[in-house]
Amino acid sequence: MKVGCIGLGDIAQKAYLPVLGMLPGVELHLQTRTPATLTRVADGLHLPQAQRHPDLDALLAQDLDAAFVHAPTAAHPEIATRLLEAGVPTYVDKPLAYELADSERLVTLAEERNVSLTVGFNRRFAPGYAQCAEHPRELIVMQKNRVGLPEEPRSMILDDFIHVVDTLRFLVPGEIDDVTVRARVRDGLLHHVVLQLAGDGFTALGVMNRLSGSTEEILEVSGQDTKRQVVNLAETIDHKGQPTVRRRGDWVPVARQRGIEQAVLFFLDAVRAGKVLSARDALATHELCERVVRAVRERSSAA
Repeated sequence: MKVGCIGLGDIAQKAYLPVLGMLPGVELHLQTRTPATLTRVADGLHLPQAQRHPDLDALLAQDLDAAFVHAPTAAHPEIATRLLEAGVPTYVDKPLAYELADSERLVTLAEERNVSLTVGFNRRFAPGYAQCAEHPRELIVMQKNRVGLPEEPRSMILDDFIHVVDTLRFLVPGEIDDVTVRARVRDGLLHHVVLQLAGDGFTALGVMNRLSGSTEEILEVSGQDTKRQVVNLAETIDHKGQPTVRRRGDWVPVARQRGIEQAVLFFLDAVRAGKVLSARDALATHELCERVVRAVRERSSAA
């Protein structure tokens, strides 16, 4: 199975290549426009010269069975378009694109060509979060905070807060009928944003504070007088009377803890089975992110 990896930045090197590089039956092909990075990463994986490609044309000439896109977000639409038009099942690190119109176009193109298109929402596969889908969920609260990183609203929401948005969508137990956004923007930079989703019998809150003094990610789901809390994707605490703590095993790889290994295997298993995966549900997350972007900008203009 020939699998391409396009873009060799931090997320590819830290999360995806350690998984892809160890899979039996996978012939890994790398592509980046930075020669020094291509050489360094390919040498680390002991890949022959024939599996190193300086441009997308050279990579597509390999008759790929699947491809992973980890290039900068701005380049996603062009790269994904080329892959889908070539009939290559494509996994794109979130988001599909900064602009909703580009994301819609890619999803439509994949459907028209009957080619798999998947977005890397790895938290849906993270063990701690996947187990929360089995817990009562009358109230869902997720925080994903950073230190000293206020940012332009669209890039912050589409590159980072989108994880919060998608996780809430994944966990809500029913149809969303109310969406509320609050935010603090100063000098064009988004300091914090709060998203509330509500429906019949449930409320979900998503929070991101880029000036929180701590880098942390905490998910809590509660209902029927019980609560499950997941801290930094590694520690799960069940509350029903006396708290019960479960921690990630010492030898559990980070890629498995964060759901990346499972997401990769799910995608490649579908490709092997000839199953076409749709990004239509992922598009709904992008649509909700666009609502957040618009609401933040309206609040910024009114300030």
